[in-house]
Amino acid sequence: MKKPLALVTGAAGFVGSHLSERLLSEGYSVVGVDNLCTGRLRNLESFKDHPHFEFIKADLIEGVPPVLLGREWAWVFHFASPASPPKYFGMPLETLRINSEGTRHLLELCKKTGARFFFASTSEVYGDPLEHPQREEYWGNVNPIGVRSIYDEAKRYGEAITYAYHRTHGVDVRVIRIFNTYGPRMDPEDGRVVTNLMFQALKNEPLTLYGDGSQTRSFQYVSDLVEGILRLMNAAYVWPVNLGNPGEFTILEFAQKVRALISTAGPDVFLPLPSDDPKQRKPDIRLAKRLLDWEPQVELGRGLELTLDYFKTREF
Repeated sequence: MKKPLALVTGAAGFVGSHLSERLLSEGYSVVGVDNLCTGRLRNLESFKDHPHFEFIKADLIEGVPPVLLGREWAWVFHFASPASPPKYFGMPLETLRINSEGTRHLLELCKKTGARFFFASTSEVYGDPLEHPQREEYWGNVNPIGVRSIYDEAKRYGEAITYAYHRTHGVDVRVIRIFNTYGPRMDPEDGRVVTNLMFQALKNEPLTLYGDGSQTRSFQYVSDLVEGILRLMNAAYVWPVNLGNPGEFTILEFAQKVRALISTAGPDVFLPLPSDDPKQRKPDIRLAKRLLDWEPQVELGRGLELTLDYFKTREF
């Protein structure tokens, strides 16, 4: 029996690699595409030799490469984008273009082939939210010309063009809004709070906190996210769905959890809060519970242990 064929953009990235591996285990043939501007080939190590996996280095900003044309795609998953502040601050135009032009190229592919399109959006579309927790119906509080707008507005546009193709051309779409996710294969230099604090603790360096540390985040382990993605694939629902862990922690509380896991003498160091940095972030996941019978299963302490085990077995 012929295996269904899935295209995963950003396949060498943190989430893209976990998704690719899960799709292979679910019986899909997977073609992974990545330009490796933030993705890493080491993330593909566990399945790069799988008989039903193919990797293609390509940049989708300029278009879908010819090697991907003429195939019977079942799904096109768009996870290609810088996704952490240091990365998208360093590649502002590329971030905007992969979520606009890159998204359009992939939607055109879906329009021509009948493939279903899966867009990886983000909780950043809610900006610095005035609603807490954030529901899918909330329109957000985003500064459209602020320093973070290159990512926030890129993803908002990506959602807009996705639904334009759905309404105009009947493309079958799925959209997830991903809240803070962590786990093995994270880039230690991605600038996110999990990797920042864990690697600083491992090096016995001061733990860098911003503002007074009272801002909140909700941390989701990557396997929970991937499970939610698979469940949404099988749901007849085209509108955005939040996937995140509603367990909410201040950054100070998170730093204490890191200290409890990794013995370090480094003190806390407080730096000014970056511009437009959200003060609080917590998903309302009632829709995912009702629609997908989904909620996170991995408790933060256990997830951090698994992440630390991975970091300890890798040289960075």
